[in-house]
Amino acid sequence: MGRLKELRKYVDGELNRMDDADERNSAIAHLYGVSFATTMIARKRGLDTEITSMAAMLHDLHAYKTGSYDEHGHKGAKLAREILDELKLTDEAETKLICSAIYHHSDKLITDTSMDEVLKDADVIHHCMYDLSKTVKEKEQARFEKLRTEFGI
Repeated sequence: MGRLKELRKYVDGELNRMDDADERNSAIAHLYGVSFATTMIARKRGLDTEITSMAAMLHDLHAYKTGSYDEHGHKGAKLAREILDELKLTDEAETKLICSAIYHHSDKLITDTSMDEVLKDADVIHHCMYDLSKTVKEKEQARFEKLRTEFGI
């Protein structure tokens, strides 16, 4: 089984523990949607699609497990490290890349490493395009406009 597939199996197990079906479905849609978007963005930018997709699958898992978005990027990075260490899917350098992307993904107004930026951008794409009736958040507007230009949408 591939690493991403194994990680998705683990994440699915965690999400299936959520009691509220609507919240569970929303979580699944978001993690898989962001994962798909990271693959497209990373491929276009010449970056590792598997590592970015793994980061996406884990990026909000802490929030979904706890119901809290308080410092969820920072706490999520810690949880991601624990999961990756347990599953032994990545080497130390890959784990650091994944955890850095998760740690920084909420900082939409700051530019970080190219791998961090892929997760931020994929998160914004999903936020802005999943439910077109919602207004684009102020902190995501500039990033979303840059993405629209980059992808011609």
